Amino acid sequence: MDGNAALNRLLEGNKRFMTGKLAAKDVKTPREATKAGQKPFASILTCSDSRVVPEFIFDTTIGEIFVVRNAGNCVDTVSLGSLEYGAEHLRTPLLVVLGHEKCGAVTAACSGGVCPPNIQAIMDRIKPAVDKGSRGDVERTVICNVELTADEIRKRSDVISHLESGGHLKIVEMKYFFEDGRVHIIR
Repeated sequence: MDGNAALNRLLEGNKRFMTGKLAAKDVKTPREATKAGQKPFASILTCSDSRVVPEFIFDTTIGEIFVVRNAGNCVDTVSLGSLEYGAEHLRTPLLVVLGHEKCGAVTAACSGGVCPPNIQAIMDRIKPAVDKGSRGDVERTVICNVELTADEIRKRSDVISHLESGGHLKIVEMKYFFEDGRVHIIR
């Protein structure tokens, strides 16, 4: 499967999610099939918000997507290493950076308040998006954050940029909407 086919598979799953007509799930079969290893068709970096569950949003099951999550869908050394593992070792042909509307981490970064040090590290990662977007416009900043995160992945990872330039990896930026469950491709 190539990146375009993987993207189409995610988008078809999202259509089912939006209508509430998810594919029947037999978790025993894929659980058994993945005992010896995994072969996901996509890697997804997304927010740790409990309402953003890629396995549901894209109607997938065990072993189909490799998910990396943290507040604000930021990229640090550990998340970047995880994404490289998905792309290089698991050979996922698609990498999605998935932000979402009404993101609490982005909202906090837009407010510019003082946070405890570990939470401040998240705010510091999102600040370039706040500066690039309209200050205080959370939804515009969510989009800027997704774009800047994807750009940072490309800049900081020789592995991922090499796979992308060689046509072995497609990187797509998306935004998830709570109201109807849809994902929108940013770029």
